[in-house]
Amino acid sequence: MTEGRALRSAFGVRLATMLLPWIGVLALQACSTAAAPQGAAAEIVTPSDESDARRRARIRLELAVGYFEAGKVAFALDEVKQALASDPGFADAYNLRGLIYMQLSDLPMADESFRRALSLRPGDANVLHNHAWLLCLQQKYGEADKRFIEALANPGYTARTKTLMAQGLCQTRAGDLAQAEKTFLRAYELDTANPVVGYNLADIFFRKGELTRAQFYIRRINNSELANAETLWLGVKVERALGETVAMRQLSEQLRKRFPQAKETAALDRGAFDE
Repeated sequence: MTEGRALRSAFGVRLATMLLPWIGVLALQACSTAAAPQGAAAEIVTPSDESDARRRARIRLELAVGYFEAGKVAFALDEVKQALASDPGFADAYNLRGLIYMQLSDLPMADESFRRALSLRPGDANVLHNHAWLLCLQQKYGEADKRFIEALANPGYTARTKTLMAQGLCQTRAGDLAQAEKTFLRAYELDTANPVVGYNLADIFFRKGELTRAQFYIRRINNSELANAETLWLGVKVERALGETVAMRQLSEQLRKRFPQAKETAALDRGAFDE
């Protein structure tokens, strides 16, 4: 699954648990790289660098990744177990094991897996991101924020938008909208086309009563192919609050036509604009 497809499929995201279908794909680094200090470039592993045990484990892990992305979680876990049997020091395998246990809602095992991965490869930004999200799901918001900050502090980390987005969602869950706004704005600077970031900024500004700013972000999404029932409904509420009756009517018609069975359409029909 590509990052764009994953974002599209997991796009109603005020409820942070909806991240789970895609977070593992985006935060999984299954290719084996030589360990490097935090911030240093990881050396590319060539066949002569690998031991026989690591080679066997890597092949098993590649199979596990394929199963995991296909939704075959039990098969993925079995391959990870075999990878670790071949090479108990394989940090990537523990990282994937953590993601699998998150998918299975076994959060203690997921936590143990990510901590093992970090003990083997301290400062790995992908693992830090995953562990931060797990801590957020456990409502350990302070610890989660520290992990997100650690991941973002790695100068070699390239997936900053992903981590800022997850950090903003976690801050929203914690009720810290002021900090979430700052985090989402940082993410938006890096990726103005990211619909998850744009939606959450629109939602925060709507809740704060900054309607023109909310309108800017939600219109960008609703004028694109990424519009869905949740974004259209937020757009309806924003335009209504601004007194933009034509735009409100157009969005309402889209919502009813494209998503007749959605809960947002039912709310529109009830006139439940303040729920």
